[in-house]
Amino acid sequence: MPEFDRASVLFVCVHNAGRSQMAAGFLGHLAGDRVEVRSAGSVPAERLNPSAVEAMRERGIDITAQRPKLLTPDAVRASDYVITMGCGDTCPVFPGRTYLDWELADPAGQDVAAVRPIRDEIERRVRSLIAELDSARGERR
Repeated sequence: MPEFDRASVLFVCVHNAGRSQMAAGFLGHLAGDRVEVRSAGSVPAERLNPSAVEAMRERGIDITAQRPKLLTPDAVRASDYVITMGCGDTCPVFPGRTYLDWELADPAGQDVAAVRPIRDEIERRVRSLIAELDSARGERR
């Protein structure tokens, strides 16, 4: 990790329309400016998954301003943590990054009732990640 206190996290899924956007929304909401948050997709969709948007709205988090973005080597290079969610081997690997793979169901084409458990699992994992990031930051001080 870099020598400054603010970690950077990149969430990656295939379409960058559901899982990675929800994770980025939770991390930005819960960690604030303590963490730099990015998300991207190996094959970005044209728009966000409406069920993911609604599921996040239920938690008081508005992700409607976000747009699916293409995963680039520069985004990976600029991140301390790269968290993949079903993108397989398309994520470039650079030394010195922490890579995590979160196996999560794909919310594509699902209604909001089916997306809620995915959202809740993402929130649980993001909260755990924040605890890990805070612990690592405390160790560097």
